[in-house]
Amino acid sequence: MDIIARATVMFVFLYLLLRLLGKRELGQMTPFEFVMLIVMGDLIQQGITHNDFSLTGATLAIGTFAFWALCLSWITHRFPATKDLLDGRPRVLVRDGEYIRANFGRDRLTVGEVQSEMRLAGIASVTDVAWAILEPQGKISFIKKSGGESRQQDEDGGV
Repeated sequence: MDIIARATVMFVFLYLLLRLLGKRELGQMTPFEFVMLIVMGDLIQQGITHNDFSLTGATLAIGTFAFWALCLSWITHRFPATKDLLDGRPRVLVRDGEYIRANFGRDRLTVGEVQSEMRLAGIASVTDVAWAILEPQGKISFIKKSGGESRQQDEDGGV
């Protein structure tokens, strides 16, 4: 029962921590951020299992994380009003060819990063963008001014 309680506490802590860290895809992480996530995983395991290296301990810890993830998913499905709180809200980064720099700070994005994503989406200039929206999953959706074609970056830069 101790492992279940520890896993629950670590799940809540990790969930809140990741919400505070902002929206970044794996492909957008720096090597240091990637290594930190791996190290965090090991530290979390040690904190949850407390030197219990048994199969039962690992199964309980993983099962507890899966249970809480399913609970959050069910809550957002059953009560749509909680979706913004639990999953986050999309943020407008560009409107009518103009950067909205106030929305960059929360997720620590730079103009250069948005421009890089625009180029990957085949957009040459910010003046060609009607909307650029940072989605809750960390992807940036672009809607062009001319033609209204919508494109969204996937994890490996493709569309």
